[in-house]
Amino acid sequence: MKYARVGAALTVFAVVASACSGSTASPSAAASGGASGGGATIAVKIGTEFPMSGGEAPNGVPAANGVALAISKIQVPGFTVTVSQQDDAVNGVHNPQQGAKNLQTLANDSSVIGVVGPYNSNVAQAEIPVGNAAGLMQCSPANTAPGLTKTWGGVDPVSLRPTNPTKIAYVRTATTDDLQGSAGADIAFNITKARTAYVADDTQTYGKGLADVFATQFAALGGKVLKRDGIPGTTTDFTSYVTTVKGLAPQYVFYGGVTTSGIGLFRLQMAQQGIANIPLGGGDGISDGPAATKSTFLQIAGDAGDLNTYSTTAGPTTIPNAAQFAADYKAMFNTEPGAYSAAAYACTQVFLQALAKVGPGVTDLKALREDVRAYVATPANTYDTALGKFSFDANGDTTQKIISYFAFDPATKNWKFLSQRDFTAQPLQ
Repeated sequence: MKYARVGAALTVFAVVASACSGSTASPSAAASGGASGGGATIAVKIGTEFPMSGGEAPNGVPAANGVALAISKIQVPGFTVTVSQQDDAVNGVHNPQQGAKNLQTLANDSSVIGVVGPYNSNVAQAEIPVGNAAGLMQCSPANTAPGLTKTWGGVDPVSLRPTNPTKIAYVRTATTDDLQGSAGADIAFNITKARTAYVADDTQTYGKGLADVFATQFAALGGKVLKRDGIPGTTTDFTSYVTTVKGLAPQYVFYGGVTTSGIGLFRLQMAQQGIANIPLGGGDGISDGPAATKSTFLQIAGDAGDLNTYSTTAGPTTIPNAAQFAADYKAMFNTEPGAYSAAAYACTQVFLQALAKVGPGVTDLKALREDVRAYVATPANTYDTALGKFSFDANGDTTQKIISYFAFDPATKNWKFLSQRDFTAQPLQ
């Protein structure tokens, strides 16, 4: 974001390269196998920084599980790797200030060589300066706000790195909302054939940015945005906004934001006013699991509100060994993977493969942290992961530019994979 980015159970997101099963070769031979010789190992940690409680647990818990699964499956000779888990939710909602405190806690622990997270882009905005100052590399599986890594909306991301402006200490396996917003417009215009739209956002970093791109791209395709509203994420009654939608009678409603900002209730009230026939779309902020899981968009929107809904996620879905990843995940956690479980697994693989490359012979933990950071920040290095092979560019963005499309499936009461679009190979016209 995801900015909320999601929850507990989209089997269709269970994707992985051949490193999940203990009986299968690791995606990186250098990052697999047990500690050699039975000698002493160096204890290091990978931090996790996600919303783990309250209404955002469906977002953070499956991502954190992806990290735990990777560490259980992949060993780096000479090192014992464990997890240091943090929770940035306050009163059930992701909180940037708590995230920054958590990252400082992880930075103060010299044995932490990297952090997987955060889940939400506004949390990342608060954390990137902390990680940059400490030289602690973060890999987010879910952040999609373009401005975290490249100039966007007139803001230079160098401003997030005041201590070491030229050092990259943040990368992400998720692609960005300039593509995810375009994918949302593609769904509206080319899949549902809508020509008019009502656009709303939750006024937060992720939601507003996503809605901005949708509105621009929808118009570029030939559609017309009838009205644009910024709805504070604290809103608990959407009656006035739903009444506006009813009066405008758009052919599509697009929402930029996360489930905890209230879009599930918005959709429920659309159904209560008899306009659930109008399709509604959003990004990965609403792609947080099935209707059976508490606090997800589909659970809150209800049976009538779930119909005619679409979502996207910022990464690939069609990837080799998806079934093996799903089986390994379910065996460990007794549930299906979440939207970004595999992406978090991939972030962990990045750190473990970096550790395998730079770790041998290094006993100073401060030096090891910097070596890992520098290795991950180097664009020439490629990783073989649950998401396939990729590298990070000079800004820290993944070279994979893939968005996955989903629609609600009444039969399973879950999100159903429709297709994925590689915006490098197939740009939206």
